[in-house]
Amino acid sequence: MTLLDNITLNDDGFMTIPAEWTEELAAALAEKEGIALTDAHWNVINFCRETAEDSGAAPTLRQITSGAGVTTKDLFKLFPKGPAKKVAKISGLGKPEGCV
Repeated sequence: MTLLDNITLNDDGFMTIPAEWTEELAAALAEKEGIALTDAHWNVINFCRETAEDSGAAPTLRQITSGAGVTTKDLFKLFPKGPAKKVAKISGLGKPEGCV
C-alpha cells in the first residue's frame, strides 16, 4: 500500500480533497509523473499552493511564471508536457482554468 492508495483522485488525476495534501504525498504524486522534486520544484509548488489559498483556484501558466520567478522554458523543464496541469496535480489543487 502506498500513500496514493489513501487518497481519492478524479478521472483527470487531481485530488478530490485538497485538505489531504502533504509534502510526502506531493513527492509520491510527482514520482507518478516521473518527476523527482528539487528546490526549484518546491518553489513553484509552494507558490501555487499560496496563490490557490488566496484565490481559490490553481494559478495559470502565466501566473506561475510571473509569480514564481521562473521562465516558461524552465517551467516546462521542471514539469514537462503541460506544466500548469502537472504542478496543480502535484500541489493537490484542481485543474487550472483554461487547461484542456
